[in-house]
Amino acid sequence: MNSNTTNTNPQSLVQTGAGSVGGAVSVSPSPTFSPLYQQIKALITQGLQSGEWKPGELIPSEMELAARFKVSQGTVRKAIDELSAENLVVRRQGKGTFVATHHEARAQFRFLRLAPDEGIPHYPENKVIEVRRVRAPAEVARMLEIKSGDPVVFIRRVQSFSGTPTILEDLWLPGAIFKGLTAERLIEYKGPMYGLFETEFGTHMIRASEQVRAVCADEVAAQLLDIKVAAPLLSVERVSFTYGDKPVELRRGLYITSHHHYRNELS
Repeated sequence: MNSNTTNTNPQSLVQTGAGSVGGAVSVSPSPTFSPLYQQIKALITQGLQSGEWKPGELIPSEMELAARFKVSQGTVRKAIDELSAENLVVRRQGKGTFVATHHEARAQFRFLRLAPDEGIPHYPENKVIEVRRVRAPAEVARMLEIKSGDPVVFIRRVQSFSGTPTILEDLWLPGAIFKGLTAERLIEYKGPMYGLFETEFGTHMIRASEQVRAVCADEVAAQLLDIKVAAPLLSVERVSFTYGDKPVELRRGLYITSHHHYRNELS
């Protein structure tokens, strides 16, 4: 099987883009072509999205997937290569390929970009300030792609490193997805927040878009972070997405960078 063949349904391998009607060849005015491995990647992603393979679970082998989709193992391997590069799956030598999960230690720093200037990165302690259900302001609704006034869960928390308040975060989550999320549940849960979202609300964060700028602390931030008003802070606004590029979290953080820095890797 040629991995460059274009199909709309890899399971039946029916080629599209042209057909004959009454002896004449008709061509779609705007055909959409994609390599076969990308179509296989889309089908595997559909399995992840539907919950056929849950976070942390082993997915079928390349041979089994190749038989299922009636394509070569090389095509499946290329699809899984891309899924692995996008942190949707994790390859483990001698064990197979697993659905990525936020409960893994390696995943906990994927979305936490603040690193200490000295020492080994470690996860901060969390103090939940408030959790309440509110109606989505217009700007929040726009960024979460919901209607203005729809219910959202608002969370405010302070994260500390070695007892020193360092991050003030405000989060907005779609109320329809995060029913039952309370301050008590957040406080008693000891793992990463995205792990809680994954386990109890079936929402797996797969990517995020961020905007970073320098700001000055207002009175609220100064009080909660125990700093002076107008002290310099790094403001990070993040929209996190689940499968299908659906936004499911808006997070606005204020970072003290006197002993930490924002770390990113470009490739």
